[in-house]
Amino acid sequence: MTMIEITPEPGGSQRLDGYLATPRGSSHDTGPWPGMVLIHEAFGVDDNMRAHADRLAAMGYLTLAPDLYSQGGARKCLVSTMRAMQSGRGRAFADLEAARKWLVASDKCTGRVGAIGFCMGGGFALLTVHLHDAVSVNYGMLPKNVDEIMAGACPVVASYGARDGFLRSAPAKLETALTKAGVVHDVKQYQKAGHAFLNETEGGPGWLRPLLRASHSGPEPEAAADSWRRIETFFAEHLGAGKN
Repeated sequence: MTMIEITPEPGGSQRLDGYLATPRGSSHDTGPWPGMVLIHEAFGVDDNMRAHADRLAAMGYLTLAPDLYSQGGARKCLVSTMRAMQSGRGRAFADLEAARKWLVASDKCTGRVGAIGFCMGGGFALLTVHLHDAVSVNYGMLPKNVDEIMAGACPVVASYGARDGFLRSAPAKLETALTKAGVVHDVKQYQKAGHAFLNETEGGPGWLRPLLRASHSGPEPEAAADSWRRIETFFAEHLGAGKN
């Protein structure tokens, strides 16, 4: 598990860093493996995101988490990155494409590449369903034109928390759009979970955590365990980890 420099795309960060997690263990030693672009939440490539990348590597995916804040850190890049997600264009999309191309070009990758996003990253994942072979969306904001974007999308597995006030209606809307588009999908909402429930520890700066707890944001182990089981099964079917 290491930090690498990713060859940038035009319009992307001048220097693009990423966290690379490579499959280990007797069943994963030889490769090549399917690739996975991990799109981080608003707090950046932190310990929770690295833990998610390591988990995906343990499943058999060559996992690359590009740092969308490489150009100057979260304080400088957060607003522009969120604006890119809302507009569907901007530096962040060039950085995500650079990460995907890095995986495709690697001799350790089978050429099949999925994407998984959390929070802000879940919103980006929904906007890249035409670039990947399968996508996992975790409490991601829906685009306004969700019906249009889901037409011709890759398979999608999505997880939301019913206690996530801002996204309470998102899973039903996403389910409807995917069904209408005829896209293979698995969408589930967890009644006891809020936002960021897949994280193993509380995220964000210390001063913000009491507010996050009050809004039911944070780990929910039971929902997380079921979500990861669904994600692993879905990706195995559509990306083929362990089927080298």
